Amino acid sequence: MIIIMLGAQGTGKGTIAGLISKETNWPQISTGDIFRKNISEKTKLGIEANQYMEKGELVPDEITVPMVIERLNQEDAQQGAILDGFPRNYAQAQKLDEILAKAGKKVDLVINLSTPKEELIERMLTRRVCTNQDCKATYNIKLQPPKKEGICDKCGATLKQREDDSNAEAIHRRLEIYEQQTSPLVKYYEEKGVLRTQTVSTTINRMGKDVAQDIIKDIKNK
Repeated sequence: MIIIMLGAQGTGKGTIAGLISKETNWPQISTGDIFRKNISEKTKLGIEANQYMEKGELVPDEITVPMVIERLNQEDAQQGAILDGFPRNYAQAQKLDEILAKAGKKVDLVINLSTPKEELIERMLTRRVCTNQDCKATYNIKLQPPKKEGICDKCGATLKQREDDSNAEAIHRRLEIYEQQTSPLVKYYEEKGVLRTQTVSTTINRMGKDVAQDIIKDIKNK
């Protein structure tokens, strides 16, 4: 089963994908995580990706698509996978469909997350992530703080603010790019009959874990 997480930065795609992955053993494939790993290791891909991410811009398809294709071909993704942060535009979505069709697969479910813009900005500015790449736990110093300030509850590693989360102007730009390039995918997948839109917001007391529980229940009942 192939699941895609859609939604602007800060909506909780990673949190929900992680919870589903834990229950299904399907890998959570996050382009953002792979980019950050390459950036920290100063690989050629990481250096190129960082030039775009620092400005709040999306990494070009010629860097992103081959990386995702390679990841989907790995053994642990053969029974199912959760794509977190990909596809980001119509061209990527079409390419993904082509790749899956050749393997006799298809996109089975697209979870589209919606959150008010001002709430998204606040979430990203207060978001902290575990520096341990094997853990990658995410916290929010206001909504979901760690038990000990600056320390991950799960593994004890140091928490940090992502560089692309520290600048409000860059965050605004990222949200604008999402609306321009990624939001049209909602219609694309809606027409295919696989879209499921969920609102995640403190205003309705519905967070990522609530959405994940509903999705997991539906998967297990199929």
